[in-house]
Amino acid sequence: MNAHYLIRDTSSIFSPALLFYKDLIRANLARAIEVAGDPLRLCLHAKTHKTPEIIRMALDAGIRKHKCATIAEAEMLARCGVVDVLIAYPLVGPNCGRLVQLMRAYPACRFSVLADHPVGISALSQTLDAEGLQADVLLDIDVGQHRTGIAPGGEAIELYERIHRSPGLRAGGLHVYDGHNHQESFVERQRAVQTQLQPALTLRETLLQKGLPVPRFVAGGTPTFPIHARLEVPGLECSPGTLVLHDDGYGSRFPDLAGFTPAALLLTRVVSRPTPTRVTLDLGYKAVSADPPAGKRCLLLDVPEYRAVAQNEEHLVVETPAADRYRPGDTLFAIPTHICPTVALHQHAYVIENGEVTDKWLIAARDRILTV
Repeated sequence: MNAHYLIRDTSSIFSPALLFYKDLIRANLARAIEVAGDPLRLCLHAKTHKTPEIIRMALDAGIRKHKCATIAEAEMLARCGVVDVLIAYPLVGPNCGRLVQLMRAYPACRFSVLADHPVGISALSQTLDAEGLQADVLLDIDVGQHRTGIAPGGEAIELYERIHRSPGLRAGGLHVYDGHNHQESFVERQRAVQTQLQPALTLRETLLQKGLPVPRFVAGGTPTFPIHARLEVPGLECSPGTLVLHDDGYGSRFPDLAGFTPAALLLTRVVSRPTPTRVTLDLGYKAVSADPPAGKRCLLLDVPEYRAVAQNEEHLVVETPAADRYRPGDTLFAIPTHICPTVALHQHAYVIENGEVTDKWLIAARDRILTV
């Protein structure tokens, strides 16, 4: 077990608990800047941690542009003094009005949003123009994930032109997320990124030739971050998120993310030893994300030859030949496989520095609504 994770006294920590290791978070931010080459090339995604203190650490490191997925996350960012916030999610229904409230409440922050459909563009335009406001809108480009966005081509050009001429909207550039690229081979991932990115770059060039402004080109997530960072594309902004805290899901699959260390762990305790070879922990799927397959939702540290055999809301049952080593109340540590939704399951995180609990940080934007 990494010596950074050791805690001298865990008696004040209620389990299951989320732990943030402050020095490792700081090191991950520094490594992200090193990979990007310049903090201005980063547009970090706040969805991973949803925590004001981490935003302030990023600001202190020189990272000025931030990305998020919800209005609550955007408000958290603005409250922390971020002046450039990209809401990387299509706003529909009442959320268009919430954007107005957000802009009114935080006039020092420049908010940008995504769009990929004429109906969404019209709704945003009508809502903002009626209030005498104007916001940047980036066209969301689909390069193969088929979740949101529009494929680069003629229809995308028409939509971008529509944004440009819509009252209340400013054409803000292109957003190109490739969350489907999880090839474990760096060479294969790199080839996929370069192949899929080229039509989006061609689209940008076409828009510029038409005299349209394309001020931003925001691309990628954590698995493709090392690849985008190497590309010599003018104005490209990299938008990883997970790597700020990192997790076992990416760390075990992508060796090219070397230098990033899991900075968020789960503290769990033994609650039962129901058979000579079984240990039950208080680490159910209300404490660790359940989207990875059962049995692969976390990596237990320092538990030999274990196999997860059952997990319920409040229990994790593991088989291990070393079961007799553990007694009810014993403390264990686990690295989540998927940290982003795991963080959202916890109200706060215990902050660990030099083996001591030094603070508790509220996971402020785990809620859908703060004040707006």
